[in-house]
Amino acid sequence: MITLDGSFGEGGGALVRTALALSALTGQEFKVINIRANRPERGLKAQHLEAIKALQQMCRAETSPIEIGSTEFWFQPGKIRRGEYSIDIGTAGSITLLLQALILPSLFAPGKVTFHITGGTCGKWQASVDYLQNLLLPHLQRFVEKIELKIIKRGYYPAGGGVCTLEISPRFKLKDFSSVAAFLEELEKKVADICLEEQGKLEQIRGVANISIELGHQEVGERIAQTVEVYFKKYQVPVNIRVEYAAAKSVGGEIVIWGIFSRQGKVDYDNPVMLAGDALLEKNKSSEAIGKEAAEKLEKEIQSGAAVDTHLADQLIFFMGLLPGSSIITPAIASHTQTNMYVTEQFLPVAFAIDKNKITAQKKRRDELIFFSSFSSSTPKKIYKEASV
Repeated sequence: MITLDGSFGEGGGALVRTALALSALTGQEFKVINIRANRPERGLKAQHLEAIKALQQMCRAETSPIEIGSTEFWFQPGKIRRGEYSIDIGTAGSITLLLQALILPSLFAPGKVTFHITGGTCGKWQASVDYLQNLLLPHLQRFVEKIELKIIKRGYYPAGGGVCTLEISPRFKLKDFSSVAAFLEELEKKVADICLEEQGKLEQIRGVANISIELGHQEVGERIAQTVEVYFKKYQVPVNIRVEYAAAKSVGGEIVIWGIFSRQGKVDYDNPVMLAGDALLEKNKSSEAIGKEAAEKLEKEIQSGAAVDTHLADQLIFFMGLLPGSSIITPAIASHTQTNMYVTEQFLPVAFAIDKNKITAQKKRRDELIFFSSFSSSTPKKIYKEASV
């Protein structure tokens, strides 16, 4: 059994989410201790608990007894199943953070997988559903026939109540392969590497400002959008910010903006270069200050010259692990990124190399690998030796 120390890196929930995703995909069981050891409130939160419960349904997984606040548990997955799953986080816990544990195995399910999830659609220290929809999912199209996220209802802190539906129709089905090795070899042959090293030329800026309906009479969304539009006039590119007012259980909102870049005059749809900035509505912060904050974040990413923003880098790591040879350049190697590299190396035959701010996924040597022959065994076995860190 792979044993992971939850205090590694930033000591947050990313380690748990990444381990769950990779365990469900590879069939390897794991144990994690010291969960969220570096957070004020240690242990599992609602979104982690619901992710584990969802995977128990999806792949008939077994776990040790768990509850909110549990600081360790073990997880033994079975086979991934298709189907439709409804999940209610019960709080404003992040829908996107929960999906970090579910998307990877769902990409390679035996058939269509649909999630209906209730929770928070944006909040502090998390990527929003708009970021997931517009920045991450375009990079995952290479693996599937279809992947689509629909935002049904907004849910802001503290009440939550947002609703999203994610539908995934796999292109490669894990059940069709006799071994993990065969599955990974097929992906290497058929799927384009993630290669994001050159920023290119800024072509346009898009975005969405989603605001609770109570603030409509103050034109909060329009003022935020106008601030962004004025800020980026100096770049002389089209700026299109959509303003959306939504009925929600709590007053709140957010703006997410992203720049779209071309290389040699073309936008690369296999490896789209998009950089983002965002800002939450906060009490005693003006609309203009919120718009400026998001604009300054995006401009900082643009001026870095990198092709992947800091937040997207950590979300791409385990997908890069499926495609050795992939490489990205990011403005900085964040602690979340380091954590995801560490965990991915425990489950997949890949090692990550860092050269300044360039991250490359490389195949491990054959003498470092131990594969099991089939997914048919009722008792999951360890596939790879643990990588040294």
